[in-house]
Amino acid sequence: MKYLQHVNGLIRTTVSSHDGPLVMFGQNIAAGSCLGGLTRDLPIGPNHRVLNTPNVENTMVGAGFGLMMTEVSGIFFMKQQDFLLLGIDQLVNTYNYVRQSTPRASFTIVTIVVDLGYQGIQSSLNNFADLCSIARVPGYAVSNRHDADVLVANHLLAPGFRILGVSQRLFHTELLDWSEGAVECIGRGEMFRYASGSDITIAAFNFAFPQAARLLRELRERGMRASLFSVNAALPVDWAPIVQDARLTRRVVLLDDSKSANRPCYALAAALYEHGCERVVVLARASTDELLRPHPEAFVVDCDSVLDELDALTQRPT
Repeated sequence: MKYLQHVNGLIRTTVSSHDGPLVMFGQNIAAGSCLGGLTRDLPIGPNHRVLNTPNVENTMVGAGFGLMMTEVSGIFFMKQQDFLLLGIDQLVNTYNYVRQSTPRASFTIVTIVVDLGYQGIQSSLNNFADLCSIARVPGYAVSNRHDADVLVANHLLAPGFRILGVSQRLFHTELLDWSEGAVECIGRGEMFRYASGSDITIAAFNFAFPQAARLLRELRERGMRASLFSVNAALPVDWAPIVQDARLTRRVVLLDDSKSANRPCYALAAALYEHGCERVVVLARASTDELLRPHPEAFVVDCDSVLDELDALTQRPT
């Protein structure tokens, strides 16, 4: 099954089981391509409404908060994350007002992160964590079957506000299903542990889980045992599980495919250094103006280069 089909199915199933009042809205979410298929066939129950809205993102974010404050749940589906910048006033100032109460209804923004290469100066942001950090908004990136199941179930219609980010790059790829052992969910989906090992600790950020899983398998082929974490929360979280694992392995690889100069993986790297783990390799995109021009989006991880860099760090006195 494709990533897009699975996420769409989870949304429809979750909405169908919601008995309370619910408004789902966004530009052409029930017309045309339905956001590339993300919102196709949204179920309409007795207390549900589906609204195709104009391009007025700031108004729509405010409407979502207003619905939540009047005990009506809302889901705002956005065709690309970049346009959520138009809702910054609501995300910062209105949310600062809303967060002082305890909402009984839910407001979730489901946004498509445009990470399929350069698609114009208004459609290639791919800085999900940056957007959430502006107002300390809870945000979660969906990268595979397991985290999609947990994150949609835990957050799509839970009381309160959050943003769920889905990857345009992964839309039509085969869904990465984890069948290599039990997965530990840490918190309510802030982080997941997929494997434990004694040689290397791997942590994936943003939508880099497929590359991290591939690196894990290549290391296993070389007879190395690695731990694998996925950090799905956009904001910095409690790094203790990864730090504790790194104390055992003493070698860490962090993967982040976002286009940001202020990535959460840097906060983890700092925490690792503070706890005496200095053998940390960060694999991330270079933050240059080249990202504002047509460029290949591929985030390729070379296992041999990673091992060479880790070896170089191992040989350096600590």
